Amino acid sequence: MPSPVPYRQSLMFRARSYLAFVLTPQPPIVDWLTDLDASLERSKGFFAGHAVALDLSAVQLSPAGITHLIASLEERSVRVLGIEGIDPAAIDGKLPPLLRGGRGTQSFELPTSGLMSGSAGKQQPTSLLIENPVRSGQSIVFTEGDITVLGSVGSGAEIVAGGSIHIYGTLRGRALAGVSGNSRARIFCHCVEAELLAIDSYYKTADDIEDGLLRKPAQAWLEGSTLKISALN
Repeated sequence: MPSPVPYRQSLMFRARSYLAFVLTPQPPIVDWLTDLDASLERSKGFFAGHAVALDLSAVQLSPAGITHLIASLEERSVRVLGIEGIDPAAIDGKLPPLLRGGRGTQSFELPTSGLMSGSAGKQQPTSLLIENPVRSGQSIVFTEGDITVLGSVGSGAEIVAGGSIHIYGTLRGRALAGVSGNSRARIFCHCVEAELLAIDSYYKTADDIEDGLLRKPAQAWLEGSTLKISALN
């Protein structure tokens, strides 16, 4: 008798979204790389350990030019996860994969040296205090430590911190803590209505926040590779 054919389970695939920074080069590329170097000098290690996508919609580059640009970014410790904004026919086996379906967010600039540096001989601050509300479209970035906002954060606004984030009003926008790789960072807010909460490279969108937590004081933290959200009593 012929031997029975062993049963094999079908391969399972799941779609999953990840948080990534998006770089959009502008022509001429040489000048754009010079500006990037100046920004990275002010905020060393900002992209270290984080996924980066490359939006090439503003430039016209051949596959060889794209390969050279990616190599130039790798020399700056910026590793490109994927690319977007180009004709799929231009993709070859040497380039990162083409990304589709990305959801747009507000852009922000890396912090300037004037934001963080103090007088000569004084220790640099490890926290940033924002006394006014953060309005829609604004981005507050401080990768060296915590950010405290005494007011609310509007829908479409963004808070990006290397440490923890404390919001003493309503959080309607996005809060990204621990962006420099600090998995112990936390997010605290007096009233959570957030569009997105993220710590290190893990995040939850508004649809992932339990209804019972909405419009109440809450905190978010990492437990392993899972972002947890709970009420603050």
